[in-house]
Amino acid sequence: MKTRRLGKTGYTVSEIGLGCWQLGGDFGPVGEETAKAILDAANAAGISFWDTADVYGGGLSESRIGAHAKARGTHVATKLGRAATLYPDKYSKDAVRASLEGSAQRLGVKKLDLAQLHCVPMPVLRDGAIFGWMDELQAEGLVRHWGASVETIDEGLLCLEQPGCATLQIIFNLFRQDAAKELLPRAAEKDVGIIVRLPLASGLLSGKFGKDTRFAETDHRNFNADGKAFSVGETFSGIPFQRGVELVQALKGLAPEAMEMSQFALRWILDHPQVSTVIAGVSKPEQIADNVAASEHKSLFPALMGQLSEWYEREVKPEIRGGV
Repeated sequence: MKTRRLGKTGYTVSEIGLGCWQLGGDFGPVGEETAKAILDAANAAGISFWDTADVYGGGLSESRIGAHAKARGTHVATKLGRAATLYPDKYSKDAVRASLEGSAQRLGVKKLDLAQLHCVPMPVLRDGAIFGWMDELQAEGLVRHWGASVETIDEGLLCLEQPGCATLQIIFNLFRQDAAKELLPRAAEKDVGIIVRLPLASGLLSGKFGKDTRFAETDHRNFNADGKAFSVGETFSGIPFQRGVELVQALKGLAPEAMEMSQFALRWILDHPQVSTVIAGVSKPEQIADNVAASEHKSLFPALMGQLSEWYEREVKPEIRGGV
C-alpha cells in the first residue's frame, strides 16, 4: 500500500483509507461477523487510516472499531458535532468535551488520534468559538490533532484559516470537482491534510447501479436521496439518482481500458497530489481489494484529466443540489 503524509499531523497514512459509516448500519444492517471481516481485511491490505463518527449507528461504528485489535500504526479519526447534544445550536466547550470523551471510551483509547468537527453549521464556524475549544482540548491532551469535515468550499476555506486545523475532510470526486481550483492549493499552502469522503458518490461511481436499483428503507440512499434527513450533497454528491446513472454510463466511455469504473474514479482523486487519503467505505470485505488496486494503477494522462474537467463543468455541475 502506498502512503502519504497527513498534513501537519505528521502521520503517515495509506492513500486508500477506510470509511466506517457503514459499520453503524446506516447503509443497511451489517452484522458483527461482517464488520469484523471488513476491519480484518483492511488490516491485511495495509489500510492504516480509518474514519468514523460518534453518530454512525449511534456510536456502534466506534464501538466495533474499539473492540477490534488495531493493526500497529493504524490511525483512527472520528467526528463530532452532529449528535443531538450539540446539533444544531447547543455547542459549548463542555458539550464538545463530553462528546469527545464518549468517542474515546467507545474506541478504547485515552487520547484520540484525530477529532474532526462534523459538518458543523456555518454560523457556528463563523462565530469561531468552537475552534478555540478544540485548541484547548488538544492542549488538555484529549486529542492529538483536530480537523474539520465540511460540506461546501466556503466552509472549507474558513476552516483553513484556523492555525490549529490539521486536516480537512471534503466531498471530492468526479461528480464534485470544484475543490481542485482553490481549496486544494490553499490546503497545501497551510500544510493541512486533505481527507476525501464519498469518493464513489455513495456508490454511483462504482458503475454497478441501474435506474431500477432500489435501496433498503434504512439506507440513506433511500431516505435522503432528496435531502429529507440531512444535506442532499451527502447522498450521491447531490446528483439526482436517475441522472447520476446516466452520467456514469457516459463516464464508462472515458475510462482507460481494463480499469474498473470504481478504480477509475479513485485514481482520478489520487492524481491530485494535495490529497492525503481517500476514505472508501465497503459493505463486503472483498471490496477492499478493488479499492486498493486503484493505488497501483498508473496516473491518468493529463489530456484525459482535462477532458474530465470540461465534462464536469458542462454535464455535471448544473445537476448538483446542496451547493458545492
